[in-house]
Amino acid sequence: MSLMVLREQLNVLVNSMFLEGLLDAQFRQLQMLQDASNPGFVAEVITLFCEDSERMLTELTKLLDQAVVDYQKVDAYVHQLKGSSSSVGAQSVKLSCIQFKQFCEENNKEGCLSELNMVKHQYYSLRSKFETMLQLEQRIQAYDSEQQN
Repeated sequence: MSLMVLREQLNVLVNSMFLEGLLDAQFRQLQMLQDASNPGFVAEVITLFCEDSERMLTELTKLLDQAVVDYQKVDAYVHQLKGSSSSVGAQSVKLSCIQFKQFCEENNKEGCLSELNMVKHQYYSLRSKFETMLQLEQRIQAYDSEQQN
């Protein structure tokens, strides 16, 4: 497959993520920070975001499984996830976290559980597309390396 085709596939994927509301303008800012001296910058940030998100979602699930929920702890994790999502431009996850925080403030366990499921759904949809994006970027970088040798 040619380099041009791979780049086109990547562009189509990223554009679809914007159209679906998965990403916002902050992601473009992140992409602009990547250059020839640090070609893996976006991949590194996405990988860290995914690792942190997985950890936070696991903790949120444990906290909400308790008979007595510590809503302050839940709120702290949701706040952290919202911040991480915002910094990488993960718009759909960020918006779900805003609603989740509202349920935390109301000490509404059913609302929190429902919104946790929504956040997980938004996150896993985004993660799946991020994985495809990273695979395409790896193929592009490998192709670029071959061309330089």
